[in-house]
Amino acid sequence: MRELSLHILDALENSLEAGATAIELVIEEDMRADRLTITVRDNGRGMSEAQVDRIFDPFFTTRTTRHVGLGVPLFKAAAQRCNGDLTVTSQPGEGTTLLATFQHSHIDRAPLGDIQGTLLAVILAAASGVPPHPVIPSPVIPSEARNLTRNIHYLHRVDGQEFEFSTADMRAELGEIPLTLPPVRRWLQEFIAEGEENLSLLPAPVSGASLGEENLSLLPAPVSGASLGEENLRRKSQ
Repeated sequence: MRELSLHILDALENSLEAGATAIELVIEEDMRADRLTITVRDNGRGMSEAQVDRIFDPFFTTRTTRHVGLGVPLFKAAAQRCNGDLTVTSQPGEGTTLLATFQHSHIDRAPLGDIQGTLLAVILAAASGVPPHPVIPSPVIPSEARNLTRNIHYLHRVDGQEFEFSTADMRAELGEIPLTLPPVRRWLQEFIAEGEENLSLLPAPVSGASLGEENLSLLPAPVSGASLGEENLRRKSQ
């Protein structure tokens, strides 16, 4: 896949189909350590030790919506090409954690890509039960999981600066207004785009030795879901 966002989307879709009610996506970019870390964590049905042992077999999948499990093996191969790796830990009835690491500057590392579109697709899928994948056709979320209240927690950290939000906080502000309502969808799209753009505008990393510890304190304050969007969210809910 040409963008890491597609691998992330596939992993998040796995969490939805596993019946998870809490899904966490954490992206950490540490320029000084030259590392990119992507974590997808959920509280879904989980997998047995035998299933985890086979998760990197492209002809094995726990999902009923496709016959092969190419997503995780391809994600792992992408990480290993960039001096990284991908691991999966899971417990039946407790959930699954996927951890992928990359050398950030590696010439073969694909860009993160359309994280905004990935997040929006998964948030709306979690709220409505429609397929989250815009490229690969997929049946709807299983009927037994369709009426669950699902929380998506997102954190993107770049050298200590953060953009973070939770759909549970959004629902608390909106009350009875659904996340799938067109004006709310538009606000979500703008909110996520603004948060990601602010992170992309951060200055290039400089070592503490060259800056001095006193100057490090002058870097921009962390960007959070609260600072970017709570006021706008209140306006949408009124």
